[in-house]
Amino acid sequence: MSSVDLTREVSDLDRRIVVALQQDGRASWTSIAEFAGAAVSTVTRRGQQLLAEGLVRVGIVPTLGSEGHVETFFVRINCTPGSQLSVAQALIGSPYVRFVTLVTGKFDVFAEVVIPGDSATYAHVLTDLQAIPGVERWRSDLVVHTYKVSFDWGRQLYDAHAEAASDPQSYMPAPNTCDPTHFDDADRAIVEELRHNGRASFQSIGDKLDMNESSVRRRYERMRNGGCLTTVTMVPASALGMSAETLLILRVEPSRIASVARTLAQHVSVRFLAAALEENSLYCEIILPSTETLHDFLTGTIAHLKGVRGWNAAMELVFMKRGFIETPWWRAQVASAEAADNAS
Repeated sequence: MSSVDLTREVSDLDRRIVVALQQDGRASWTSIAEFAGAAVSTVTRRGQQLLAEGLVRVGIVPTLGSEGHVETFFVRINCTPGSQLSVAQALIGSPYVRFVTLVTGKFDVFAEVVIPGDSATYAHVLTDLQAIPGVERWRSDLVVHTYKVSFDWGRQLYDAHAEAASDPQSYMPAPNTCDPTHFDDADRAIVEELRHNGRASFQSIGDKLDMNESSVRRRYERMRNGGCLTTVTMVPASALGMSAETLLILRVEPSRIASVARTLAQHVSVRFLAAALEENSLYCEIILPSTETLHDFLTGTIAHLKGVRGWNAAMELVFMKRGFIETPWWRAQVASAEAADNAS
């Protein structure tokens, strides 16, 4: 969607609407208006405009492992000169790739690959992806435990208690209680519609799938209550005034990995946190307002955690896919950067 305008002014009301959608992507406009402190009619109009413009996208996808066992790999890629975008685009097109971003530092692209099945499948999928033209060096690392996944990092703008210690239930990934045998073709069709538009009405989905509204609603609620669904609300961090999206690979003493992870997970600015197999590592994604606040977090928080030996870091330049959903604005973001380069 190259028509997404990333330069347009985003008002405080717009930001409050986005933060509310991060809390609950299917929240009613009435409840969002209550959070935003504005009239329902105004919030409805502004919210629908944000969604229509592609500045915000809400999607609903199957929870990892909802249809059987999967393993997740972090991938760091070096590309031949000038091929970063084409490599990233090829990764976006893979159904196995959940996350893709262009980064600074010693690597060009970071990705997350989720593979079902056994080790033979892992080898097949990873080998095929490594053969993408432009891939010069590929480094895969198995994720052994996920400590945090969240999409509500924007609340640090408005929550006075955002940096207070959080209840672990608010950020720990929910146990996967989804029974794959109860995830049938009709369920999959409903989820596929919600992947593209997580706020679609049950009636509109029913009309498309030739199902009645009550059946769609009942199936959705069963999947949600069974832990089968994950709601993903995506927005460019810059739209909320955040300019420091950073991926850290922390080197931690083996005996301190769990305690370091528990401490970091309590920070609302930490969006993702997982332990990897290689080198006693923690992968950590942080979203903060500025380079200055990033410096403060690194030197004032992470540097003082007992057991942290050091870290490597990369700034996220353009994130293109998250939660298996392509972001609607990355093409406009790249086009804007290229236009600026040409003008200079």
